[in-house]
Amino acid sequence: MIRISDMLPARPDRRWDLARQMGVRHAIVKLHPDLTGAPPPSNIDTLRASQAAFAAQGLHLAGLEGDQMDMSRIKQGLPGRDADIEAYQRMIRNMGHLGIRLLCYNWMVGMNWGRTAVDKPIRGGAWSTEYDHALVRDAAPLEGVGRLTQEQVWDNYTYFIERVAPVAAECGVQMGLHPDDPPVPEIRGVGRIFVTAGAFDRAMSLFDGPSHGITFCQATFGLMPDCGRAGVAPLARRWAHRMPFIHWRDVTGTSEHFHETFHDDGPSDMRGLLKVYADAGVDAYIRVDHVPAMAGEQQVDASPAGKNTMAAGYETMGRLFAIGYLKGLLEGQGIEFE
Repeated sequence: MIRISDMLPARPDRRWDLARQMGVRHAIVKLHPDLTGAPPPSNIDTLRASQAAFAAQGLHLAGLEGDQMDMSRIKQGLPGRDADIEAYQRMIRNMGHLGIRLLCYNWMVGMNWGRTAVDKPIRGGAWSTEYDHALVRDAAPLEGVGRLTQEQVWDNYTYFIERVAPVAAECGVQMGLHPDDPPVPEIRGVGRIFVTAGAFDRAMSLFDGPSHGITFCQATFGLMPDCGRAGVAPLARRWAHRMPFIHWRDVTGTSEHFHETFHDDGPSDMRGLLKVYADAGVDAYIRVDHVPAMAGEQQVDASPAGKNTMAAGYETMGRLFAIGYLKGLLEGQGIEFE
């Protein structure tokens, strides 16, 4: 079953109303204290309050996405990581207790998804996000991180997942690992490991079972050197039983230089991929991702190279268009969804 969801802010605003008006019932949220002013969801009262707030507005809190607390010591392998991992385990137990079953996480160290521009002109003068690795190739190491090799990042990930995945299995929570975006092996001195399809096979081998799965960000996988767009469908079939979450978006270009597109204007077979998911028996939440800024939404809000501007890719009008397009493609092919 495909379940349409939307990434909504932690506090109610018009995007909650718009989700309901579009018929979207399932909410995905990030509850980092910087966004909520409350303790992280390792505190069950924080998680319970968010769940209740969504329910009061007719929305089901389906899952959490992103770093829900400070993950720097865990991802960098610093002293104090064991205490932070214990907090992460508490969060998972809280999720299980409250019936929140999806946890989308990433292993990008020192940064979230990164772009070098947020005002790339695309169809009709809309603005999209763009990444050009040449602009950051010689940039200084990330502040507060320094240099980390891919081997060190792998060691830190293995240490984490061996302690966390069994808790998720015990609590009935499905963890979905998001690929590194952009999928390049190093940015500003920090190794990035989830940049190939093979790396996900390695990660999945560390713990078997549905609690340890993949967030299938189809555009990012399409840029990977051992995948390419022709390989996205075979990957979806291979991992169908371990894909609790799908990020539905498209890009054009290469891993080192690409930009986002409208969902109906990129090179991927968006219609065909939905059919692949359905035919493979994927049981997952899906959300549209990284939409353009359309007329009336465009403002210069660029950030330093290698950093993300949270508004970029999460504007409102492009999201309305993309969700409508997604629902139309599903209905047009007779694919069951909710």
